[in-house]
Order: sequence, then C-alpha cells, then structure tokens
Amino acid sequence: MEGDRLKKQLHFIREIDNLKHIIRQSYLIETQRKENSAEHSWHLAMAGLLLSEYSDEDVDLFQALKIALVHDIVEIDAGDTYCYDNITALDKFEREKKAANRIFGILPQDQENQMQELWEEFEAGVTPESKFARSLDCLLPLLHNYCTEGKSWKEHGITRDQVIDHTIKIQDISSTLWDFVRSTIDDAVAKGYLSK
Repeated sequence: MEGDRLKKQLHFIREIDNLKHIIRQSYLIETQRKENSAEHSWHLAMAGLLLSEYSDEDVDLFQALKIALVHDIVEIDAGDTYCYDNITALDKFEREKKAANRIFGILPQDQENQMQELWEEFEAGVTPESKFARSLDCLLPLLHNYCTEGKSWKEHGITRDQVIDHTIKIQDISSTLWDFVRSTIDDAVAKGYLSK
C-alpha cells in the first residue's frame, strides 16, 4: 500500500513539472523572456514569506505559502488566463475546476482533498491567507511591468484604470502595500510605462 501512495505522489511531482511550460504575459525583470507559471508560483511564495508583516489581518504564513504554491497548478491544463483578458476569463473557473479534478486526482485521496481545498480557498478569496496570496498575485505582475518599463502593459494597451481595477483588492488586506501600488501606478503613468 505504501508503495502505491509513493507512486501516486511521484506521478504528481512529475506532472506538475509541466507548469514550467505555461508561459505568462509578464516579462522577467532584467530580461526579454516571459516568465512561466512555475517561476511565478515560486516568486509568489517568496513574496509571501517576505511581505506577510504588511498584512493588516493576522495571516497563517504556512497556509498562505501553501496556497501560493498550489494556486496555479491548474494552468497545466487550463493555461494561463491573462488578468486583463475579460473574454477568456468567462470560462476560466470551469476550465480550472476540470483541471483541478484531473491533476489533484493523481494524488492519494487525503492529499487530493488538501490540494483541492487550497486551490478552492485561493479562488474564494475570503480567508486572510487567500486574500493575502491573491493580493501578491496582483502585486508581482505590477512589479514586473514597472521594472520592464511597462513592456507587457504596452503590448496589450493596458490603461491605468485597468491596473487599478485589477490591484484594488490589495487595499482589503494591506494599507501599506496598497499605498505602494498606488504610488507605483502613478509613477508608471508619469514615466510613460502605462497609459492613462
């Protein structure tokens, strides 16, 4: 029995390696290459580790880190949905739920349930941990765009109002990070990285 459990776990570990092939719209800082979803998930977890002190609510850091690491695994099947693409977003949840069922279903039942719960917690965005992870999920593309002089924003014709609408949830979990986001957006507009 233990061998079967290990076999399922190793199968899952091999499967999630595919997240490295899912290309996002954000460019890596200091390079012309776009980041992949595995890099993004790692970066998100590191940001959580470093920035949890700025949450206005108490956050169980370990739970937030687990959410950060699991939140985009579904993109292996569902692909990355660009945060400003309202058309593709229409069936995003259905595509991702189907992916969650398949991918997490590789695991032993207890771990399948745990992964499903972490992904669902992120999607619901109501716990302090999920609100924090979702906020950082908005913060990182902002940083990437700012540091690349708006490269992805310019390619897609993104406006200040779109970025505000996408990042506004940050104000619900961290006044400090929200102040940073607002000033960064204003500076990006002033420098021509982002259109009004």
